[in-house]
Amino acid sequence: MNQKDTIRALQEGNYDTTLSRMYACPVEALEPYRQRFINAINAFAAEFGEDKDIALFSAPGRTELCGNHTDHQGGHVLAGSVNLDIIAVASKRTDGQIRLKSEDYAMNEVDLADLYPQPGEINSSSALLRGIAAKFTHMGYLVTGFDAYTTSNVLRGSGISSSAAFEVLVGNICNSFFAGGAVTPIQIAQIGQYAENTYFGKPCGLMDQMACSIGGVIAIDFHDNEPQVIRTDVDLAKEGFALCILDSGADHTDLTDAYAAIPAEMNAVAHVLGKEHLSQVDKKEFGAALPELRIQCGDRAVLRAMHYFAENERAQRALRSLQNGYFKQYLREISSSGHSSFMYLQNVSLYDDPRHMEVALTIALCKDLLGGRGGARVHGGGFAGTVQAYVPLDMLEDFRAQTEAVLGKGYCHVLQIRSIGGIQL
Repeated sequence: MNQKDTIRALQEGNYDTTLSRMYACPVEALEPYRQRFINAINAFAAEFGEDKDIALFSAPGRTELCGNHTDHQGGHVLAGSVNLDIIAVASKRTDGQIRLKSEDYAMNEVDLADLYPQPGEINSSSALLRGIAAKFTHMGYLVTGFDAYTTSNVLRGSGISSSAAFEVLVGNICNSFFAGGAVTPIQIAQIGQYAENTYFGKPCGLMDQMACSIGGVIAIDFHDNEPQVIRTDVDLAKEGFALCILDSGADHTDLTDAYAAIPAEMNAVAHVLGKEHLSQVDKKEFGAALPELRIQCGDRAVLRAMHYFAENERAQRALRSLQNGYFKQYLREISSSGHSSFMYLQNVSLYDDPRHMEVALTIALCKDLLGGRGGARVHGGGFAGTVQAYVPLDMLEDFRAQTEAVLGKGYCHVLQIRSIGGIQL
C-alpha cells in the first residue's frame, strides 16, 4: 500500500483493532498511537521519498517477571511483552542495500554483498542488521534489502530490552519481505540472538527476544535446543496492582563484561561437574561438590550457581501461581527472586564506587514506600538500569510522586502487558 493510502487507513480506523491489542487501551484512546504511525510515515517519506509502497511493523519491549539470569543456563523464565514498542515504516529494495534511519540517530547502511561479521560494527545497529540478514540468507531466503524508518518509546538501557525489540522488528521486516511470513516467532527470536551473539558481540541469552517476539505472558523452558513455551495470563488491574518500571538513573551501557561474567561463572561451575550448563547438573551433586567448586571457581561463582538452582524452581512456582490464580503467592515468589538476585546473583551493583549504587537505593526506596505491600526487585540484566515494582492501585499516584521526587520526573513508568509480540500491522 502506498503512503497516502496507509495514512488514510490509519485515520479511518482500519488498524484500530490491532492498535488496541498492541497498546492495551480502548479504541477511544488510540488517537496518539495513530498519529505516531502517521508521523513515522511522513518521516520515512522525508528520508526515502514519497513514491514507495510501505508496510508498518511493531515489536514490543519486554519485562522479565521471574527467572533472573536463568535462560542462558537452560533454565525456566517467566516474561511478558509490554505496551512500549519500536515501530517501523519499511519498503522493500532489490539492490542488496539496507538503509535504516532511527529517529534522532544517524542512518545505518549495510551492503549485503558481504554478510560476514565486521569488526568495525561491533556494538552497533549495523551489526544487528547484517547478522539478521545473514541468518535469513543462510536459511535459504533471498534478502535483497529494504529502507526503514523507526521510532521507539522503549527506553534504551531501561531493562525493557530495546536491543531485542529492535532485532525482532528487523526479523519481522525480513520475514514479511523475503520469507513470505514462513519464519515463526521463536525462529525470529533465535535469529535475533544469533545476530547479537555473533555480530554485535554480546553473549546474551534468548529470553529477551522470545518475550518480544511471542508476546503476552509466557513461561519458557530453555532446557532443550528448541525452547518450550507455555502461555498464561494475568490481569494486574483486576488483582489491584500496577506494574511499574523505575529508572534508577544509572548508566546501563558499557556493562557487557559484567553481564558476560554471570554466564561465564555459572558455566565454569557446570564444567567442573562435567556439564555444559547448570540445567544439566544435579542439585545434590552440586551441593556435595561445594568445597572443590569454591577452590576452582571462587565464591561468587558458587553463589551465582546457588541463585540459579533456587531461581529456576522459583520461576516454575511463579507460573503455577498465575495459572491457579494465587496472585499473593506470585508476589511472594517475585520478592524472593529480588532477594536472591541481590544476595546471591549479585547483579544489583558493581561495588566499584560506593557513591553510586542507584539500583540498590531504588529498591530500598520502593520497599520503604510499599510498606510490605506489593514487591520490588532488580529488573533485567542488572547492575544499572531499572527496578520492577508491583504497586497497589490505591497508592499508585503517591508512589509515583514520591519515587520521582528522589529519582527524577518521568522516571516511574506504569506499564501494561501487551497481548501480541512482533508483527506487521
